[in-house]
Amino acid sequence: MNTPTPKTIPEYLDQLRDALRSADPALLQDALYDAEEYLRSELAENPGTDEATLLATIATSYGAPEEVAAIYRDTEVRVSKALSPPPAKARRSIAGQFFGVATDSRAWMALFYMLLSLATGIVYFTVVTTGLSLSLGLAILVIGIPFAILFVGIVRLLALVEGRMVEVMLGERMPRRPLYAERGLPLLTRIGRMFTDPRTWSTMLYMLLMLPLGVVYFSLAVTGLSLSLGLIASAAAAAMGRLGLAEFHLHLHPAPMWDSVLWIPVLFAVGVLGLFVMLHLARGIGQLHGALAKNLLVKTAQH
Repeated sequence: MNTPTPKTIPEYLDQLRDALRSADPALLQDALYDAEEYLRSELAENPGTDEATLLATIATSYGAPEEVAAIYRDTEVRVSKALSPPPAKARRSIAGQFFGVATDSRAWMALFYMLLSLATGIVYFTVVTTGLSLSLGLAILVIGIPFAILFVGIVRLLALVEGRMVEVMLGERMPRRPLYAERGLPLLTRIGRMFTDPRTWSTMLYMLLMLPLGVVYFSLAVTGLSLSLGLIASAAAAAMGRLGLAEFHLHLHPAPMWDSVLWIPVLFAVGVLGLFVMLHLARGIGQLHGALAKNLLVKTAQH
């Protein structure tokens, strides 16, 4: 069934939203933002042209909503293939699957995200708590409303930045454009929608959660790496001590429990296994956190 040609920009965007309803919400947000940006720029460059006439013309150049949706879907597939890291070699054995995580770039990037999350969590938590406190405290003053609007704008900007980090490090598709807003609406209506949009508050919730999550992620990563590397270093120091080389490198001597040389390979093996376990844990946490970020930071297809 042919869709009628849209006569206004909101109608065009509604049809594009319907055409991409089953697509990734992040892709939908990018498509709506790009479409409105293009349509309104064309309208501004042709002030004497009726909006319906202009949209009919654009349908043959920029494309009808269904055509634009198809282009975005095809482009998304190509871009995803280009940006995705090389797929890890399939391994059927349990040992291959366990040790093969070392070749998975997503595991290493997720581990780095865990180390970085404490710093970002502190920043997000500070911004949200300070912004909410000052917005409520200044609400009785004239400056209160502009400050609250600025605060929400900063939160949305931070959400876009966090989304880029999540996509790059954790592999979860996130928006690459700012949150779509109908710029043709009156200013006060647009401001009101900022505060009534559930994603505004879910974004703040995400940023508040990032502090405790960041503490947990950072603690797990540092503890796991420290224990594993510490065991490996201790085994190396013990081996060097046995060879009489420790005095040149490390002022560490084997503990009494290491009197048997058999302890050295055991400690080394446990340390190496700990690193692989840490990579598996980081990859799993990365997948779970990516899903959390997708649900709290990305606007869904519904109106």
